[in-house]
Parts: sequence; structure tokens; C-alpha cells
Amino acid sequence: MTVRRIRAAAAAATLMGAAACSAPGGGAGGEGAADSVVIGVASEPDTLSPLLGYGKDGNSKIFDGLLARDAGMKLRPALASSLPQVGNGGLTYTYTLRDGVEFSDGEPLTSADVVFTYRTILDGKTNNTSRSELDSIKEVRADGDDKVVFTLKYPYAPFAGRTVLPIVPEHIAGGQDPNTGSFNTEPVGTGPYVLTGWSKGEKLVFKANPGYWGGVPKVKKVTMAIVKDDDVRATRLRSGDLDGAVLPPNLAATFRGDGARTAYDAKSYDFRAVTLPQENRVTGDRTIRQALDAAVDREAMVDKILDGAGRPAYGPLPIDDPWFAEGVERPQDLAKAKRMLDRAGWKAGGDGVRAKDGLRASFTLFYPSGDKVRQDHALAYASDAKKAGVEVKVESATWEVIEPRMGNDAVLAGFGSSGDPDFGLYTLLHSSLAGDGFNNMGRYDNPAVDKALDTGRRSQNTETREAAYEALQRELVKDPGYTFLTHIDHVYVLADRWEGLTTQVEPHEHGFASGPWWNLQDWRPKK
Repeated sequence: MTVRRIRAAAAAATLMGAAACSAPGGGAGGEGAADSVVIGVASEPDTLSPLLGYGKDGNSKIFDGLLARDAGMKLRPALASSLPQVGNGGLTYTYTLRDGVEFSDGEPLTSADVVFTYRTILDGKTNNTSRSELDSIKEVRADGDDKVVFTLKYPYAPFAGRTVLPIVPEHIAGGQDPNTGSFNTEPVGTGPYVLTGWSKGEKLVFKANPGYWGGVPKVKKVTMAIVKDDDVRATRLRSGDLDGAVLPPNLAATFRGDGARTAYDAKSYDFRAVTLPQENRVTGDRTIRQALDAAVDREAMVDKILDGAGRPAYGPLPIDDPWFAEGVERPQDLAKAKRMLDRAGWKAGGDGVRAKDGLRASFTLFYPSGDKVRQDHALAYASDAKKAGVEVKVESATWEVIEPRMGNDAVLAGFGSSGDPDFGLYTLLHSSLAGDGFNNMGRYDNPAVDKALDTGRRSQNTETREAAYEALQRELVKDPGYTFLTHIDHVYVLADRWEGLTTQVEPHEHGFASGPWWNLQDWRPKK
């Protein structure tokens, strides 16, 4: 974690109207509001039910998993009293539950709740697009009230990391349709906070859970303000309407030097990439994809768009990850891009745009409106592509517009999971998940990559797994289904009124559960 002092532009705290997210306790940044916090985030979840995927990577404020990760990403017990006992050659994992844990409605946690949670997610009738992440589970059963036994289909080396998944109460969720029931918006969990209100598109409000097994949090009230536009989020932070916010690096840099606020930089697995759908006549051409990979200036994107808060992305794994395949780093090479296109018959026209057999080398690239970082990446990508003779038409749209077009149009997308290569790569690349929601958005289909993914998932031998993931990364250079651009650091700016804050190495999802508020329950007001 890197902590930096930042400078606020001069502005008095201004309370927004009732329609905005007002700070509890008389205003964000107020001297008497140390036990409450208002945080600006870019998006809200579609659901608050873990049965549909919410909180699957841990750090939900409402729920707990059997295990959790500490600041160094090491697994530690949560609802389980200890790390699992592993037996039968890695095919069984036995967890013993912590004594005395209750859901926020006062009902006790039992092994039946754990079994219900996993079985419901694994049920094909449940609309959980992350179900493939639990593919290794053959059976989950209770052994008395305080033990749960998982039996796997095959030894799955990182299985314990999957059990950070939040546990839900069977006595409430069990009587509902998991896809449409009220539990999706009125959750009950064992976590440090309880949801007290959700105004869609505006804010979520939480209060400290007085019966939390880990101790009652010192921060008593938390408001997550949904502010989609990066510039607006920065403005509201500057005005004092927000105590903290997730910001793009270049906007966070505008606050540099103020003793009243602190910036927190978190390294992440979060990357920005352009999906290149194979069903599109232009991006489906491998030479086009290879040429775009060579034409892009990743270093410039890190310097100019991210203000240095990130790293070039030469694939889905960051260059400092122990699983990264050394030697796949590659600089911008416009001459190489042009030679590839020339040899493949993509000839430049009078307007500079190449064509082959009457087909122009032109395609549309969408980015979600309001996301300045993605907008800047998309425009830089289009500029680089133009130099090679490929026209990229950049458009902004809502996800409601983008989602049905992902199979044929390119998207400036974001992905990345921490913990193990399988966690992020399988859903990103395996052909069996092509078009499954936001999984494998570009419908990438490469048998060699599928084989490497299956080997990495099913082997317990570290050397075998390393070889598989190295082969995968080298294959992505030869047959890119995405143009990987940058791995971004997540930057958060927060009023300097608390202590005990840390950051973790983060996945793509950030702001709502990650950031320095991943351990919000451990914060203490400064004396």
C-alpha cells in the first residue's frame, strides 16, 4: 500500500440537496462525524445476494465467508474457526464453524446455511454467472451443526480461496426464488454492517451490526453514494459532500498536497483491454488483432492516462505477478503492424484506412459513459490504430446498450481477479463460456488456451500449472482475443479522520467493497 498526502482545492463544505447523498451527522468532513462516513463510488451492484454473485471474492460488508483474506492477501479464518482440513489427496475440505456466530436477525449460523448457499449457487436454475468458478465441487454436506465437508470432482489447488464466498441464511433465503426474491435487495448476513436503505442509482446506507462476531465497528454509519461520473465524484469530494471516493489517478493527482486528506494507492490485477470479437468480420481476422497489439503504445497510456499509477499490460496477468511469463513484454512497433497488414492483403486506401476484398478495416469500440479512464484509453487506442491504417470508431453508451452488442462490437473492458490465475483467466478466455454474460465477452475460441486453462485448473502440481499458464500467455501473443492495454492502480482519496486503514492487492471490482474500506470494521476515529 502507498499512502500519499494530497492537496485540496479551496472550497468550503457544501451540503447537497435532499436528492443528493447528504453526509450523516450534519455533513461529511464535519468534526462531529467521525463515527460516520460517506463514500463516493462509481457503480452499484445489481443485487446484494451472494447466491447471484454478490461479494464472491470476499470483503462484503453485509456477509462473511468461511475464510477471508488479510491485508497481505493471505487466507485466514472467518466464519470457520480455522483453515480447512484437506484430505483424500486434495479431494475433501472440511471446515469447522466458529462458535456463537449469529445472523443480523439473531438466528444462529449453522452448517445447513453453508450447504444451502453452495448448493443453491451450483443449481443450474440459479442465475449466477460465476457458477463455473465452483466447477470442482462434487458435493457439499453438513457433518453435524458445526462442520461442512466439500468433496471435489478433481484436486483443485486453489479451492480454499473460493471459500471466501459469503454465506446466506437458509431460514430467510431458502423460502424464496433466488433469482427474484426480496433477499436480493433486503439481505441478512453475519457481516459487520446491516443494510438500512437502498435508493437505486443514488445511495446505499449501512449501520454497524451490534451483534457482529468480530466486535462492533467504531464507524457506526456508512453511506455509499453512487456517482457514476468521475468528474462529478471529484467535485463532490472537493466540496466536502463526500468523505472519500475512488478516483482515476489523474483526478486524484489534482488533490495532491492537502493535509486534510490522504490518498491510498492499491496495486491491482485490474486491467483495461479491448475485446476483439471473433464474430466481427474485421476483428475476427487474426492479423488485424496482431497488428493492433503491435500498434498500441502501452507505456504512453500509463504515463499520460494513469499519471504513472499503473503498469503496461502485456496479457491478463500483471508484470509483477509470480505467474507472469517473462519475455512476453513488447514495445509499440508500428512498422511491424504495417508489415503484417501489408502481407495479409490489407491495403491502405485514399483516406488512410486499409481494406481487403472490399472490407474496410473499421470497427466500433464502445466504452461505458461517464468512465473517464476508459474513455481516455479508447481514444488513445483509436489514435494508435489509425497510425497503422485501422479505423476505430469510439462511442460511449450505457451498459444496457453495450451488453447486447458485445458479441460483434469491441468494448473497452475491465477484468482481473486476485488470488490465483484460474480465478480470472478461466472466465475470461475459456471457449465454453463464450457469450455467457460478461464471461468471455469476445467469444474467444482457442483450443491451445482451453487446454492450458483446463490443465491449470485440474492439476495440483505447481510446475505443471506454471507451464500451463506460461503457454497460455505466449499463445495470447500469437492469437490475441483482446488488446491488453494497462494494469491500473486503484486510487482512493479520503478525509484524514480515521486510523487503521490499509489496502489489499485488488481485483477488477473496486470501490464498493475494496479500497481502504475493505477493512472498514477495523477503522478507529483519530483522537
